[in-house]
Amino acid sequence: MSQSLQRALIILTELGEDARTLDQLASRLGVHKSTVLRLLQTMEAQRFVTHGSDHRYTLGARLFELANRSLERRDVRTVARPHLEALNASTGQTVHLATYESGEAIYIDKLDATQSVRMYSRVGRPAPLHCTAVGKVLVSAQPRGQWRTIAEKIDYHPFTERTIRGPERYVAELETVVSQGFAEDHEEHESFVNCIGVPIRNGTGAVIAALSVSVPDMLLDHEQVLGLLPRLRATADTISTALGWSPSPEHRKALHD
Repeated sequence: MSQSLQRALIILTELGEDARTLDQLASRLGVHKSTVLRLLQTMEAQRFVTHGSDHRYTLGARLFELANRSLERRDVRTVARPHLEALNASTGQTVHLATYESGEAIYIDKLDATQSVRMYSRVGRPAPLHCTAVGKVLVSAQPRGQWRTIAEKIDYHPFTERTIRGPERYVAELETVVSQGFAEDHEEHESFVNCIGVPIRNGTGAVIAALSVSVPDMLLDHEQVLGLLPRLRATADTISTALGWSPSPEHRKALHD
């Protein structure tokens, strides 16, 4: 790598942390200010950096444009697929990936359990919002002001005795999902099947998909399924990171508590 390119990349990394003065950047690089200034002027001409009246440099609009284009071109299903395969192989259980489209949760990928256990879900089929873990995750990620509207439009079909039956209970369930960071389908969609789901985020932090593991209780009981949560979260975080997301210090701490 050329020395000038390496220095330019270090400058961009520094500016990604916070605004910097010419003196601060020269000190960081260990070179004379004139050398740094030439680099900054070249990058500023291409809109990769900019500076204000306080003579502090920040990242420029061109860099954000390129970053956004890159993120938009990353297909969540393509990025997620190898990680879904690894999760499926390590747990032996059914893995789902779903997105929220036109008011519905749609399965966009599925890997079946290693044991022959048939489940309702199919790629391209909607997942009921009120009784699936992915549905709850995706709706809970919508603005709170929209929860009630969404809840009141749902057809609360009672798939099992545990299925949520109305908007009041559903909105309360969404609050639970947000507070605990994951959703459950505790035999609500299919009898004797437990499922847990977590969000997948993109570079802006927005939830763009939900990842879940579903297990018949003949294989694992409810508590054992909850025991898969750390593995599920780790997989979702790995996918999210590949999509440009950077976890906050609070999120990292929560994973280790």
